[in-house]
Formats: sequence, structure tokens, C-alpha cells
Amino acid sequence: MTKRERYNFVIDWFQQNMPVAETELHYGSPYELLVAVILSAQCTDKRVNMVTPPLFERFPEPELLARAEFEDVEPYIRSISFANNKTRHLIGMAKMLVEQFHSTVPDNMDDLVLLPGVGRKTANVIISVVYGQPGMAVDTHVFRVSNRIGLTVAKNVLQSEHQLVANIPPELLPIAHHWLILHGRYICVARRPKCEQCGLTSVCKFYKSDMRFIVEG
Repeated sequence: MTKRERYNFVIDWFQQNMPVAETELHYGSPYELLVAVILSAQCTDKRVNMVTPPLFERFPEPELLARAEFEDVEPYIRSISFANNKTRHLIGMAKMLVEQFHSTVPDNMDDLVLLPGVGRKTANVIISVVYGQPGMAVDTHVFRVSNRIGLTVAKNVLQSEHQLVANIPPELLPIAHHWLILHGRYICVARRPKCEQCGLTSVCKFYKSDMRFIVEG
């Protein structure tokens, strides 16, 4: 099977079996999504969704967050991983958002990655989810799933991003990001992947390899 054939099969399967795929983070504005994605680094969406409602109620706009002190914000996100760093990131992000971007979340990678706590993954989420632009946010799920299936041969998330962007039609990149994340979150999990529930085994390199038995073991 060629790489193109594998991509076509995977895309067709997801289009038929997961026609609707979107972020599981709860948000009501680009600013709220940006906050939620920053908080989600090395933390589950479920946990983030538990802490953001009171946080957004207290700081519904970036101007309010920008004026906050550390001790004003940290109690709201104390149960989130790396709460101290993320508190500083949120306040710094809000200040820059207000002072340099007129409180508007940027729509491009170059500006987004200037914000504290925002890397390529977070920026790609904002670009694709908020603005519908071609962007492939690669987290641990996307990296694992795309390598296992054989869509990528990548040693790091940047290589994975470039390979996926080069082979998935631009108009499908925003939803493809969610396809791979959700597949990795619920089916192609890190330990004991649920291959018996997966519809991609016929084209999956991992399924046909000896490594599967080691991981499942």
C-alpha cells in the first residue's frame, strides 16, 4: 500500500464514521478557548472543563485577567497541572493581548506564539478551531496515532505536523486534527490500544507489527 492510498483510506473512514469531530474543551469566545487550551497542556480536557466556568465568570474578558494578581487567579486553577506556571502564563497572555492586540485573539501563527504559554500546538488549535484556517495541532495523541497508523514517520511533533499538513487536503486539516485526537483518546490509547474496536486495522502498520503485542501485553 502506498502512502497516498493509506491517507485516502484513513480520510474516507473518518469522514464516514466521524463526520462531526470538534474540541471537547468548553468555551464561549476565542479568548476563552485560548485560556482553556493553555490550561490543557499536560492536563485532561475533563479537568480543564471543571475549572474554567468559575474562572471565566471571574475573568470574562482579557482586560480583567490582565489586571489580576497571581493570588487572584491561582486558586481557580490549583487542581490543574503546573498551576503556578500556567497562572503566570494566563496573566502575561492577557496583558499582551490587551496591550499589543487590542484584546483580540490573533489569527496567525507568528502573533499567537508571541503570547506567554502559547506554542505551535496551541496556536494551531486557535487557527483551525476559531478561524477555520488550515492548521494541524499535534499533541501526544496525534503524534502517537499518526505514527502508529503509518501516516507519518516522525521523531518529534514538528516533523509530524509537517508530514500531516503535506498529505491532508487543507480544507480537511481542522477536522483531521480532531479525528486523530479523539481516536487516540478513546481507541488508539497509549497502553493497551483497543485494536478490536478500530476500523483502521487493515491499513495500520502498528496493528500488523510485533510491537502491538508488546504494547498490549
